[in-house]
Amino acid sequence: MSSTGESTTYDVIVVGSGAGAMLTAARAHDLGLSVLVVEKSDKYGGTSAVSGGAIWIPTNSQMRIKDSYDEALTYLKAATRGMISEDRLHAYLESAPQMVEYINSQMTLQYFPCHRYPDYYQHLPGSKPGGRTMEPKLFDASLLGDEFDNLRLAFNGTLLLGKASMTATDAHVMLAKEPGWMLLVMKTMARYFLDLPWRLKTRHDRLRGLGNAMGAGLRHALLVRKVPLWLNTPFESLITEAEGKRVTGIVVKRNGQTLKLTAKRGVVLGAGGFERNQQMREQYLPKPTKAEWSATPPHNTGDTIRAAMAIGAKTELMDWAWWVPSVHVPGDAAQTGLFAERNLPGCIVVNGKGQRFVNEASPYLEFGAAMYADHAKSGAAVPAWLIFDAKFRFNYPMGPLMPSQIAPDRKEWLGKVYWKDETLDGLARQIGVDAAGLKKTVELNNQYAKDGKDKEFDKGGNVFDRYYGDYNVKPNPCLAPIGKAPYYAMRIDAGDLGTKGGLLTDKDARVLDQSGQPIEGLFCIGNNSASVMGTSYPGAGGTLGPAMTFGFRAANLMAGK
Repeated sequence: MSSTGESTTYDVIVVGSGAGAMLTAARAHDLGLSVLVVEKSDKYGGTSAVSGGAIWIPTNSQMRIKDSYDEALTYLKAATRGMISEDRLHAYLESAPQMVEYINSQMTLQYFPCHRYPDYYQHLPGSKPGGRTMEPKLFDASLLGDEFDNLRLAFNGTLLLGKASMTATDAHVMLAKEPGWMLLVMKTMARYFLDLPWRLKTRHDRLRGLGNAMGAGLRHALLVRKVPLWLNTPFESLITEAEGKRVTGIVVKRNGQTLKLTAKRGVVLGAGGFERNQQMREQYLPKPTKAEWSATPPHNTGDTIRAAMAIGAKTELMDWAWWVPSVHVPGDAAQTGLFAERNLPGCIVVNGKGQRFVNEASPYLEFGAAMYADHAKSGAAVPAWLIFDAKFRFNYPMGPLMPSQIAPDRKEWLGKVYWKDETLDGLARQIGVDAAGLKKTVELNNQYAKDGKDKEFDKGGNVFDRYYGDYNVKPNPCLAPIGKAPYYAMRIDAGDLGTKGGLLTDKDARVLDQSGQPIEGLFCIGNNSASVMGTSYPGAGGTLGPAMTFGFRAANLMAGK
């Protein structure tokens, strides 16, 4: 027993408190197992809580369009290019719909499909124009009681005007300026301000959306089930028997004491990747690389990955991350990822030579990979620069910048978050970009906008690109001329949403040793593990969907189901 009288022996111990970790804990409890969740930070929710909260679930029962197991498998096999064993792909496709049905039937948290959100690789066989990505409904955080204060809150950039929560579906309507978008903005803000009893308590919205809905909803599920979750309890090491071939528990630090915790059925590692560990980044990831470029909270330092490697665990994909272009904002603990804004018309991304090197609207994983690919050739794409004009600035958001019709330029951010000049030449000099190259690139963009066809990178050429384009811009909702002074630039770093590489697992999330055999008693999920998606990102929710699905499978196996 610990000094506080808490048990030190459980059937299952879960390390981390992201979506996959908490889902695993809830499922294990419901199957009759005793469970403990340990989290090293003072907040629960992990990276999941500040994410979009989406899960990618092919053949889910709520899809409006026809989908099939075979189509989804065809798509996944094409996207992963033979890098992933077929049994892991089959396991995901079989269990993902079961996992989301389990949530919707057994929890207050509820998921619904984003019917128009396309798969990312529309050119691959088996892709769908919508429905496979699901997101959580807004969740009433008052159900958490005092635990609301321990939730890792969403970044302000994911809230309407930094205040009100919204679903990704609603955010799309607003960003694309579809019919009714302004009414939706007003209704969302009215809901926030008219929630008077809650406004007297806190400025934070009672209804949580996106990853915060997921984090709050899963924490509520643990509260209802009375599953203990220990905050401020960092993992220190694994406890093993049989020369490291069997894991029987973990060592943690709690209330200033070192505790040995026993797990009779298994230890589940769900503590994220190593993106905040500069030493590991230097060892594994492409260069240049910096931990501060990450768009994740600061606690993912790879402790559990290193501990498992020390007992012989195999790793894969260590040179990959869930890349996302990111922008530094002074004072923020994490950089701001640029997800959908790049699709909007009237912005381009250039390298130091003033040249485009990627379709700006491409999925963020591919965008980051393109940055490194071009940097290897040009030496000038990390960082890259996002260029737009006064018209774009007035109408659209870009990272931390709200449209200037809502929020004018913040002078303290000039030269730090954005750069500004009355001429393109002047802007190029400020940011160290070749002026002639930038001028030529802008001229080409303006011609493409007129014709409605990007002849270099085909921006706006598929349904995914156009999803976040401006509904009102013709003929291509992703293309518009750049020509109204002043001109703006933002520095883009090679950021990430976590690392892709980690411990190699089998179809039931069991960690494998160097010979490919399971290490008894050790499981791993989420970014702690090597992604089942390989080097691809098949659709929004391609990170969290597998984390929760393989946690679901791990719990089933530990319970003998």
